[in-house]
Amino acid sequence: MNDSIRFDRVNRFIHTLEQVQALGIDVAEARENHLVLRLPYSEKIIGNPDSRIIHGGAITTLMDTASGSVIICALEDFELCPTLDLRVDYMRPAEPDEAVLARAETYRVTRNIIFTRCEAYQESHGQTIANCVATFMRIGREATPKAYRELITGGVE
Repeated sequence: MNDSIRFDRVNRFIHTLEQVQALGIDVAEARENHLVLRLPYSEKIIGNPDSRIIHGGAITTLMDTASGSVIICALEDFELCPTLDLRVDYMRPAEPDEAVLARAETYRVTRNIIFTRCEAYQESHGQTIANCVATFMRIGREATPKAYRELITGGVE
């Protein structure tokens, strides 16, 4: 599978998620075992009106989405992989008025489990906002509903 197919599949997948649509998260980069998602800054994700700092829940959603979606970049066939465990460590608040990016990678794929890690950061500051590690259970291509699989793959398998 080439990077263009990965990008398209991740894009179709994340846009089936209502929370992603509400936050305006989009795909910045997709390649084998690697994904970058972008959360644009907006008034609706402010956690503290005085400081205008982004709410941690929006950053967690970004990282959870990136961690789960990078699996699409690791597997030839699309399959749903439910989250088994997700841990986020916050290092510092995100700066106001700037997008947050989440860079995720799969670092181990087994027959039953996929392991990912993710970093949230802002381009201009170069500092990590949060780190995340997660595990996902593989349920297999056959257990993924065919209509949903076709939606994500664009009917091309």
